Amino acid sequence: MNKADLFLEVVATYRKHGWELKAALLQPATRTELVAKEPDILAPIEIKHSTFDGLWFSRPSHNNRVAWELRLLAETQYALFETFEADETEEQRDDMRLEMEARLRDYVHGGKGERGH
Repeated sequence: MNKADLFLEVVATYRKHGWELKAALLQPATRTELVAKEPDILAPIEIKHSTFDGLWFSRPSHNNRVAWELRLLAETQYALFETFEADETEEQRDDMRLEMEARLRDYVHGGKGERGH
């Protein structure tokens, strides 16, 4: 399955379960493929250049928490999940999301991933 079709399938599945696509970490070739298939597909979200393809989803969780999931955009299903307390600052949340990105990068690159963003 090509990346554009996989992207559409993953986003549709997450939306069905109440998740909202918030951002994407994309390799240049993947971004080009997505835009070629559907020019406005990435318009509403933040896009970051990356050495792997990942999608950030969010949805409300229990007790005023917010759940975030970073899903690897690959046929092999892999995701990292975290919930944030209502009283956590956006800076604390950003720090945790960056750590999740680093963990996924390490997973994709076999523990030899770069640490730059």
